[in-house]
Amino acid sequence: MKHGFLRTSAARALAALALVILLGVLFNADGSFFRWNTHRDMFRHISVFGILACGMTLVIISGGIDLAVGSILGFSAVFFSLLVLQLGWSPWLAVPACLGAGALCGLASGTLIARFRLQPFIATLALMVFARGLAKWISGGRKISTAVAMPDGSFQYRDVPGFFQTLNSKLLGGNIAVVTLIFLAVVLVTGLVLAKLRWGRHIYAVGGNEEAARLSGVPVARTKLLAYGLSGLFCAVAGICQAAQEQQGDPEAGSTYELTAIAIVVIGGTSMLGGKGSIGLTLIGAMTIGYLEKILSINAVGEATRLMLTGVIIVGAVLFQRVRPKSAV
Repeated sequence: MKHGFLRTSAARALAALALVILLGVLFNADGSFFRWNTHRDMFRHISVFGILACGMTLVIISGGIDLAVGSILGFSAVFFSLLVLQLGWSPWLAVPACLGAGALCGLASGTLIARFRLQPFIATLALMVFARGLAKWISGGRKISTAVAMPDGSFQYRDVPGFFQTLNSKLLGGNIAVVTLIFLAVVLVTGLVLAKLRWGRHIYAVGGNEEAARLSGVPVARTKLLAYGLSGLFCAVAGICQAAQEQQGDPEAGSTYELTAIAIVVIGGTSMLGGKGSIGLTLIGAMTIGYLEKILSINAVGEATRLMLTGVIIVGAVLFQRVRPKSAV
């Protein structure tokens, strides 16, 4: 049944991707869609959202939802920029500190859900507000950049660290962005967790039927904690990449990113009811959203229209999931 679901969902997700690519061929903006730079920039743009979507995939398969991913990204971007740009920490120390902080944020959500039985929507909504406030508190409500405030009120401008430049660079003759490679690495890690580890099987079991999983000896609370903790860790990875791309830590960074991450997972075909899905479907969903946004961008479609289309597509994707052929049931 699980494999039947994946085959059906993959076919639908690929059909949606093919339809979007066909739109790009038809509305190619005077040939812009056929240039490699368009595709390279699409992958670079969608990579941060895709990293968030990897964590969201784990959470949704476990039967939950994580509304805090955008705020944790913003906090992580500010925290990392503060450590490296303002305090002069080595990236070898700042990266683990930032990853740990992101994981702790995810574990906080997981604890509220697994130990205190709060609904995932309420728990992650609370953390979404808290993490955004934390980002603004540690940044003083301003962007953290290379401009360092001095005691006399003046500013001293420092060079952008090499680590930031490396994360924001492109490899193979400028044909692939480093952040895209990081996204693919996160996809690989998530795929290995779901397909090869016992904990991955536990995620599916908890999302499919939590009570049955508990009676079967699955550590339900620990499984949820790990799912949300890994989601928070991936948020920190995305936040570091976001800070490197913008060369600053913006406390408003990541606002509404959770919507795009959810859209990627849903459009890919992972079930919002939990227990069914895969990281491969999420990768297809990321490409679908990425190409859709890029096609709208090169055709100069306004942001308001893009947001409305994304909302319509999310609803359509969920409705499409509910219509299943009898052979797949």
